[in-house]
Amino acid sequence: MNVCQTCGACCASFRVDFHPAELAGGAFAWGPGVPREMTVTVTPAIVRMGGTDATEPRCVALAGEIGKSVNCTIYDGRPSPCREFDTEHAACNRARQRCGFMPL
Repeated sequence: MNVCQTCGACCASFRVDFHPAELAGGAFAWGPGVPREMTVTVTPAIVRMGGTDATEPRCVALAGEIGKSVNCTIYDGRPSPCREFDTEHAACNRARQRCGFMPL
């Protein structure tokens, strides 16, 4: 099992902003794209995954229990910041630390 499927710290740590073209039906959407109802409009050129700007962030697309078993409910259509995030990034260990997990 991929370590990300037992972690989920990044989905509960960072704001996720992206261009509206990545929304479902958009010009640059991967697969089905991000469902509009899971986002909030920030500006005409930026949308944000719901829940990621909360005091205690948690992406609305994250299912499961962080640190146990998690999955992205829109994995095939997830936005570019999520596609680009990797366990090799220092931000991964910052997120893990924020959630009380050991670094990878």
